[in-house]
Amino acid sequence: MSGVPIADHGLLSDCHSAAIVTRSGSIDWLCFPRFDSPAVFARLLDDDAGHWLVTPDDVQEVTRSYLGSSLVLRTVFTTAHGRVQLTDGLLVGHGERHHDLGRASPHLLARHVECLDGRATVRIEYRPRPEYGLVAPLLRQDGNGRVVSHGGPDRLTLWSSHQLDVAESAAVAVVPMKAGETLAFALGWSRAWEAPPAPDAEFTPAARLDDTVAAWDSWAEQHQTYDGPWAEQVRFAGVVLQGLTFKPSAAIVAAVTTSLPEARGGERNWDYRYTWIRDASMTLDALWVAACPDEAYEFLAWLVGTASTALHDGGSLQIMYGVGGEHDLTERELPHLDGWSGARPVRVGNGAWNQTQLDVYGELLAAVHRLQDQLGDLDAPTRRFLIDVADAAAARWTEPDHGIWEMRGEPQNFLYSALMCWVALDRAVQLAEPLHATDRVTSWAVTRDKIAHAICTRGYNERLGAFTQTLDGDGLDASALMIPIVGLLPGADPRVRSTIEVLQRELCYDHGLLLRYRDDDGLAGTEGSFVFCTFWLAHAQALAGDVDRAGETFEWALKCANDLGLLSEEFDSAAGEQLGNLPQAFSHIGLVNAAWAISQAQRDGTVQPPAVVDARP
Repeated sequence: MSGVPIADHGLLSDCHSAAIVTRSGSIDWLCFPRFDSPAVFARLLDDDAGHWLVTPDDVQEVTRSYLGSSLVLRTVFTTAHGRVQLTDGLLVGHGERHHDLGRASPHLLARHVECLDGRATVRIEYRPRPEYGLVAPLLRQDGNGRVVSHGGPDRLTLWSSHQLDVAESAAVAVVPMKAGETLAFALGWSRAWEAPPAPDAEFTPAARLDDTVAAWDSWAEQHQTYDGPWAEQVRFAGVVLQGLTFKPSAAIVAAVTTSLPEARGGERNWDYRYTWIRDASMTLDALWVAACPDEAYEFLAWLVGTASTALHDGGSLQIMYGVGGEHDLTERELPHLDGWSGARPVRVGNGAWNQTQLDVYGELLAAVHRLQDQLGDLDAPTRRFLIDVADAAAARWTEPDHGIWEMRGEPQNFLYSALMCWVALDRAVQLAEPLHATDRVTSWAVTRDKIAHAICTRGYNERLGAFTQTLDGDGLDASALMIPIVGLLPGADPRVRSTIEVLQRELCYDHGLLLRYRDDDGLAGTEGSFVFCTFWLAHAQALAGDVDRAGETFEWALKCANDLGLLSEEFDSAAGEQLGNLPQAFSHIGLVNAAWAISQAQRDGTVQPPAVVDARP
């Protein structure tokens, strides 16, 4: 049963696809050629679903780090008799620099091994299992010494500097090494009916790994300028967000894995390899602080273009899409996989894609508003679509929905959904001129004010002293922290301050991390503390002027990161382990935006959005 601690995994990315590698040097997850493609290694979710291990024997200590500002990972193994260094990376296009990072992907995973001192015995186990472990391909060595897979829709070609022993569906070797000796590998992907990719005669994995590090470093040098508190963590979060970006479309996935559970052995196991509109406005703020405005423009353009047909003929705005703009994300189960630590079912696709979630109207228009000074003249179809988004928020804000947390029970009147409909209309009023919709301002403003009144009266529970999960309800929800963040009320408002105190008291464990909510959500089992919500709490505390406590909360959330700085979705403090899919974009977005808010509050006592800098060529 697969159960390597989630925190033991590192991320490799080429801005098209991703791999997950363990501290022991095993590639336990790899999707070619896209983030949401069927995995060719999936031991992350089942012991027999494929892996590629490169590791020395008799390991006594492991240290690892990313090289420069890249997602090229270096792992150093100290053994009983020496030290071995393993460098892993998904290669980007040769010579890519600056904003071109990830434009073209050769779909190559390179691994380089060097015995640094002493001696070591290195084991190689290569067991590809395409289609999430369903296919055990036949492996054959061709005349060029390559190991080529046959069977299934994927053709995998492995180059190795050392002869491997091939037996049907596995290739293995045991290699004695001494100081100064090296091994090199490269794994390439192609369609089964295509010829195996053939690197040129000058190709060497070590040189291409160096070139990939240089590409990431050039991107960071040009685009990363944040120098406030927690600068190292903020900049790394920007690198992670870049690594979660599908460069051909600019879509950002919520995570690169599926079905890593919110509780050991539980059923709350979801596929997060897609793009949510919900993340949009918060993502844009994070990109300005920690990454590149160019990515923000491209992400918004893709998002609007993908969603622009949604409201035709009275339709609804879909909440999420595939990275290529796909609408149908039908969920299915993979019963042949045991799941991480026995957490079943394993799911691909996500059934929330066709839920009604009214918050998306506000998130989309907040993202457009964030870029209004850089948008230029909008074409007529885009203006029509954005006006329809505002009109839909005005017409539908009283309807029950499934809410920000995608509840799988009966729809309810969630406060957060009403709040984001308020955002939709508030931002639409401010966008009226570029939308050529000044005739709608009065109507939008009237409905906006009705929503604000409903939230402040029906959404605030005097007995609890807090804003609640639903209108006229008495349950608590961390999403109420967005009230000051989106600007409905100032952070200093007594109701906001009281809500912060109540949420911290009722939804926090002793360790200072925040739950999303405690009420029944229609699913069995429990979940861990939500990392993103803890950063929300720090952000709201900064807006309320409680900067010292904001910093303390922020530090608590940072403790949820693994040794590489990667954050998962949730954290179980009692067990001291990460939970949920990894790395989680929302968690890294929350880190960046909370750090910015605290830095602003420390500097002058107010929090303003990060300045927009037009970095487009």
